[in-house]
Amino acid sequence: MSTRMNISTGAKWESIVGYSRAVRVGNTVEVTGTVAVDDTGALVGGNDPYAQTLFILQKIEAVLARAGASMKHVVRTRLFVTDISRWEEYGKAHGEVFGEIRPCTTMVEVSRLIAPEYLIEIEATAVIE
Repeated sequence: MSTRMNISTGAKWESIVGYSRAVRVGNTVEVTGTVAVDDTGALVGGNDPYAQTLFILQKIEAVLARAGASMKHVVRTRLFVTDISRWEEYGKAHGEVFGEIRPCTTMVEVSRLIAPEYLIEIEATAVIE
């Protein structure tokens, strides 16, 4: 049986909602939906889809490292966006990070995220080789 590793960032919502920032079981790491807020809870990137996406991917990279993985291990990303007409701005940041890695990805428009200033939320799955 594989050992489960829950990775927390200490965000107050983790204990309230009952989730982990990431979970590693065996060689698989799942990263929960991530938005563009820093450690103090402040929005990063304002009304800039590119900046929010890039910051989120940096956050994902950091939690993957804590799980013993890296961006090269990512096999799938899921992008939930509030305005699909701005897909090229989200996609530009995603492409800069994953251009050589090329995970499977999905981008879908949602009616809203948990706060109106969040333009995008990203989930990731990594498989450590």
